[in-house]
Amino acid sequence: MVDQSRVRSDLGSGGGRVSRAGLSTSDKSPGMFGSLRHRNYRYYASGQVVSLTGTWMQRAAQDWLVLELSGGSPAALGVAVALQFLPTLLLTLWAGVFADRFDKRRMLVVTQSALGICGFVLGMLDVTGVVALWQVYVLCLVLGSFAAVDAPVRQSFVVEMVGPAQLTNAVALNSMTFNLARIVGPALAGLLITAIGTGWVFLANGLSSVAVVTGLLLMDPALLHRVKPPPKERGQLRAGLRYVRGRPDLIVIMVLVFCVGTFGMNFENSFAVIARNLFGRDADGYGLLITSLAIGTLTGAALAARRSGRGRPQLRLVLVGAAAFGALEAAASLMPTYEVFAAALIPVGVAVMTFTTSANSTVQLAVEPTMRGRVMGLYMLLFFGGKPLGGLASGWLAEVFGPRSPILLGGLASLLAALAGAAVLAGRRRRGVARS
Repeated sequence: MVDQSRVRSDLGSGGGRVSRAGLSTSDKSPGMFGSLRHRNYRYYASGQVVSLTGTWMQRAAQDWLVLELSGGSPAALGVAVALQFLPTLLLTLWAGVFADRFDKRRMLVVTQSALGICGFVLGMLDVTGVVALWQVYVLCLVLGSFAAVDAPVRQSFVVEMVGPAQLTNAVALNSMTFNLARIVGPALAGLLITAIGTGWVFLANGLSSVAVVTGLLLMDPALLHRVKPPPKERGQLRAGLRYVRGRPDLIVIMVLVFCVGTFGMNFENSFAVIARNLFGRDADGYGLLITSLAIGTLTGAALAARRSGRGRPQLRLVLVGAAAFGALEAAASLMPTYEVFAAALIPVGVAVMTFTTSANSTVQLAVEPTMRGRVMGLYMLLFFGGKPLGGLASGWLAEVFGPRSPILLGGLASLLAALAGAAVLAGRRRRGVARS
């Protein structure tokens, strides 16, 4: 067991540097794209560019299809979002346990293949003209089940590809890949939906999953930075939860992740309603809103990759990122025109990416390697597990108080959570100084 003093945040320095278990504090990432020096990571990143573009195309097309089948109902869209993220509540924690015990690469081959099959099935239903709203709901639930298993395994697999010293850089590059796809995918989907319909977009996403599966199969397992898995025994899930409960720094981050993920990051379903019902735009207008946000998030991810060479992330940056995101999101919700609203989403994207990349890296670098899968399972549960609540709340708020309300209230909730987290850490620091 690693000495807990070596992996705790230095709360006495105002929420500063987080130490890595068993690593020298002098380890730094060699440049903005240092992780690409690793062969396995290059295969992974190449496949992700294609697959994630297809994923974002499907997300945009799925939201638009739900609105078409439901007659433009925000509540129906909220139900679809809720069903897609509901399995996270049931499966993600156990997926973290499996990630600590089994071969992550093989698990990802299975989950990524299954996600692609879901795209093929929905595409065939849509192209043949037999798709119904209930079928979309069922596939949202199935897709969400595989995604719930995939998320913690994929997150904890990053360090195996590049090693702990370059984890922060790899997380930032993953975010750049994700947000590059977030720019291209919805914009392309908007054009394709208008030209040929949503069904072909779903089929294209199914085909794109072949890229990431191929990248995983081409990896050299001998080059992976694996750690010895913990012995099989009862209570491993509870042990992971106890580990987090004894870490105040991790608790603050987990609460922030839940608040921002549940209430603040309700973009896709909210943007579809705002584009269609508030500003009277078509699918390409909805895609442009997601693209505007993605320009900001891509910029934020690039800045995070540059910062990764300066040392490990600080807890202070997590708090500042969450507070800035909440304030900017609330301000964006008040913009009077479509064009100004789209432009205001760019700084929102920079702020949210600053928060998510720093939070992810801080958590992974602060935990024992044998606990990483379980801790990231809890992290992903809190990040995505509140989406059913957030999706339903967004739909209800949009119908009762108007399309702007989910964005406004989500921003304010994120800002208040960041201020509360800062107050908790400041209180602990004052008490520590008083005791000394």
